[in-house]
Amino acid sequence: MSTSASIAQALGDIRTRIATSAREAGRDPASVGLVAVSKFHPQSSVIAALEAGQRLFGENRVQEAAAKFPELRERFPDLRLHIIGGLQTNKALEAVKIADMIESLDRPALSDALARAADKAGRLPGLLVQVNTGDESQKSGVRLEEADAFITHSMTRFGASVRGLMCIPPHDADPTPHFRTLAGMAARHGLPVVSMGMSADFETAIACGATLVRVGSAIFGARPAHA
Repeated sequence: MSTSASIAQALGDIRTRIATSAREAGRDPASVGLVAVSKFHPQSSVIAALEAGQRLFGENRVQEAAAKFPELRERFPDLRLHIIGGLQTNKALEAVKIADMIESLDRPALSDALARAADKAGRLPGLLVQVNTGDESQKSGVRLEEADAFITHSMTRFGASVRGLMCIPPHDADPTPHFRTLAGMAARHGLPVVSMGMSADFETAIACGATLVRVGSAIFGARPAHA
């Protein structure tokens, strides 16, 4: 099977699983969006996914996203790009220029950088606050004890551009309590977007209220060896 055919088949399988999980949770399948995480995969794989009808993509690295996506928007004007990795302040301007949403707002310094970048670029993407639900020192995201205050401050500063929350639970833990914590926090702040769940646990995330799931390897296969 060609790469294009395998990606198209994988996308179909994931969409079916998303719809099934949503119905089992008593939800409309249309309420769950799929972010196809194309990090480290070539532009040809992104094109295969686009040709299979996928329009929403996630990238961790701003430079990699900038190399892949701008020219594709000419062919696929409804393409949407999310920056989902930890974002360095010196990459804020480039991220603001190319992204439709930045899922990793997690600290005051980045808020300042994004505000400056938005003034310079004349646009501000949608923003998700990344919450470190496991309080893991090595992971991006605002700590749980600081999250409510940071979310409130971000909503005051950026208004309706703050669309919701994102989390990545600890790798070796049951993700369910982390997903429930994030969904409850989003509801408490009246935020509609809850980005959580990846290839191994997106069905659990949907049961807990995810409105976006981020799936990479289950669509594109294992990361290339050089990545």
